[in-house]
Amino acid sequence: MWLECPEIVKKARPGQFVMVGCGPDCTLRRPISIHQSNSNGVALFFSVWEDGKGTQWLSRRKPGETIDTIGPLGNGFQINSKSKNLLLVAGGIGIAPLRFLAEDALSRMYLVKMLQGASGEYQSRDKPNPSQLYPKHLLPLKMDALAFRTIECSPDGKSGMVTELLTQKIEGGTETYIDWSDEIFSCGPLPMYKTMSRMPELKNKPVQVSLEVRMACGLGICYGCTVKTRSGLKQVCHDGPVFNLCDVLWDEVVC
Repeated sequence: MWLECPEIVKKARPGQFVMVGCGPDCTLRRPISIHQSNSNGVALFFSVWEDGKGTQWLSRRKPGETIDTIGPLGNGFQINSKSKNLLLVAGGIGIAPLRFLAEDALSRMYLVKMLQGASGEYQSRDKPNPSQLYPKHLLPLKMDALAFRTIECSPDGKSGMVTELLTQKIEGGTETYIDWSDEIFSCGPLPMYKTMSRMPELKNKPVQVSLEVRMACGLGICYGCTVKTRSGLKQVCHDGPVFNLCDVLWDEVVC
């Protein structure tokens, strides 16, 4: 969904989000990552859940309607100027902020590879839902098809996790994706982060992750999105949503 909001575009950075009003039946705004941007607006990319009043309402909006939006909010991804190779790791809908990051990084001459784990088809309340696989034609124009790899997860979630790709060798090369990368940027579900935090191959690798948690205000006022880190309590909306993987106490996080 594209929103015409030139004021937000001026300040938006990859990894930031907006709080979106989702109609009269939803008291609280919904946090949604900024997916793309152009000179006049930003794009949002989100799942429409069968029982999600907010996303259902958003999906029915038509061109010309006004949507109550606050942003950009939070702290986004930070790329080290000395890095060259960037690896992006997306779990399902976690590709939302990473597409924006990929385009920004490519425009600044970084080399980018992206891995995505998603279900080709999945079930919700015994009804089929749309595919979670990201359409390749929506990738940044500068991203070569070989730089985007998807692994489909099994229905029970026990195989086909994107974390399995991290230690695999790049097609046609001798390096693994982890070895190739100078930095890793990730967005996905909590189990994925917990798996990554236990991987010895990532122990000395800079990894930034975007946390997706429930938020009430999005402005750092209500403390409803607080998580425990090695440096104390942090608010996802204000101090994040991007954190260093090694800083978060993952066993204490509940999303």
